[in-house]
Amino acid sequence: MLVRGKSERGIFEMVEIGSLVPEEHLLRKIDAAVDFSQLYEIVEPLYCEYNGRPSIDPVVLFKMALIQHLYGLPSLRRTDEEVNLNVAYRWFLGYTLQEETPHFSTLSYNFRHRFTEETIEQVFTWILKEVAEAGYLSPSAVFVDGTHIKANANTKKQVKKEIPVASKRYAKELMEEVNGDRDTHGKKPFDEDDNEPPAPSKKKQDNTSKKKQARRKKQKTRTVTVSVTDLECGLFVKGDHKRQFAYEAHAVCDDNGFVLETVVTPGNVHDSVAFDDVYDKVVRRFPEIETVVADSAYKISARRYLTTSECFPQPTSVLKP
Repeated sequence: MLVRGKSERGIFEMVEIGSLVPEEHLLRKIDAAVDFSQLYEIVEPLYCEYNGRPSIDPVVLFKMALIQHLYGLPSLRRTDEEVNLNVAYRWFLGYTLQEETPHFSTLSYNFRHRFTEETIEQVFTWILKEVAEAGYLSPSAVFVDGTHIKANANTKKQVKKEIPVASKRYAKELMEEVNGDRDTHGKKPFDEDDNEPPAPSKKKQDNTSKKKQARRKKQKTRTVTVSVTDLECGLFVKGDHKRQFAYEAHAVCDDNGFVLETVVTPGNVHDSVAFDDVYDKVVRRFPEIETVVADSAYKISARRYLTTSECFPQPTSVLKP
C-alpha cells in the first residue's frame, strides 16, 4: 500500500533530549567515563573572580574541541554548525534543543588568548593520569614517529629569508663541556659563535684564498623558504611528495597505543633534530622508560643518547622496526 511522506512539521511535542541519543553512542560512553569537572580547577586562575561578564562554561569549550577532533570536523565554523544541528552534540554539551550554542569565534578566541600552552599541557597530563590510574598505560617500551601535516598556506606565496645557522644541540653541549674543561685547566674558552679554535700565538702563513674565507663567514647563515601566510610552518620536500608547507607532529606512544608526548615542528626540521626535545620531554614525564623504538630517521640523535654517559634515564635499547 502506498504511503506518502509526512508533511506535518508544525507539531509541538514534549521530549527529553537524552532519549534521542542512542545508548551505545560514543559521547555517552565518554560522558560516563570522564569527570570533566577537573577542568574547572585547571582554568580557574585564567578567569577574573569578581569582574567581567559571565563566561561561557570552559568545559563546554573543551568538549566542543573534543567533538571537532573526534569526528574530523575541518574547522571551528563547521564545528559550530554541527553542534547547533546535532542532538547528540547538544546533549553532550548540556544544551537544550532551543538554547543558543557558543559561537565559533568564542571558541577560537579562548584557545588563542585565554588557554595557554601550559593550560593544554595540564589537561594532557590530567588525561594521562586518569589513564594510568585505570591501569591502561604501559610506558616501559615507547614508539616514536612523526607525520607531516599540510599547512593551510599557498606555496606560491613565499619569500626567501636568511636565518642564522643554529648548531645542533649535541654540538652546543659538547662545546660547553670542552669549555668547562679548559676553564678548569686555566685555558681560554673557545668562542661558541666561532667554529674554529683560537689562532695560535705564533703567526703562520694563511694560504686560504679570500674567496674561501668569505664563504666560511657566510656559512653562519642559510637561506630558507618562508610562507607569507603562515610564518611557523616549513617547506616540506621529500622524494615524490608534492612540495608543500607543512608541520611535522612527533608522537610518542606506549604499547597500548596511548600518546605519551607530542612535539610539533616546522615541516623542514629533520627528525634527528626534533628527537632531542621529544626524548627529553617523554623521559621527564615517564622515567621508567626502558626501550625506545624509532625508525632510521632518528638514528643520529638516538645513537648520541646511547653513547652519552650522562643520559638519564639511560634506555636499554633503541630499536629500528
